[in-house]
Amino acid sequence: MKLFIKNMVCDRCKMVVKTQLEDMRLHPLSVDLGVIELKESELNREQLTLAKQRLENVGFELLEDRKGQIVEAIKTTVIDMVRQSSDEVKLKLSEYIATQLNYDYHYLSSLFSENEGITIEQFSIQQKIERVKELLTYGELTLSEIAYELGYSSVAALSGQFKKVAHMTPSVWKASNSVRKPLDKVGKIVKPSGS
Repeated sequence: MKLFIKNMVCDRCKMVVKTQLEDMRLHPLSVDLGVIELKESELNREQLTLAKQRLENVGFELLEDRKGQIVEAIKTTVIDMVRQSSDEVKLKLSEYIATQLNYDYHYLSSLFSENEGITIEQFSIQQKIERVKELLTYGELTLSEIAYELGYSSVAALSGQFKKVAHMTPSVWKASNSVRKPLDKVGKIVKPSGS
């Protein structure tokens, strides 16, 4: 049986989810971002309710509808793509996602926009900018190396996109000790209070 889980963005997330399921005496066979395969062929209603509660208590959400599962798979695929070296990913974003998920990209794009309120491309750009912030925080790579690593044509292209999203240049961001967004919050539309 497979469980689809929202907000899994890193190896630590996989570890937390696996522990929660094992504490319920379930047997995860594989734990990937957003997808857990269990040894159990099915869960009863009580087990599903408990799993849902336990996962929500640690910041995750059990996805029960197919469209939500596909949207989460798109997010996971984008995050994986952004975290791979530009040498490893030779395809355009649309081709990469369609190939990885085995769906028509136009369908995926429409579904994602309808559910998230932004395009896959906008989500990808936001993920890239958060990755730039992460790499700047580590201080191990130059901006030129970061641009190359993330597949930008130049430092100017990276800086221009960074400024559009973060409203400051990478060097100003680094000097200001600004805080990064958690990956599960990237792409979320923040609605003003009182709306």
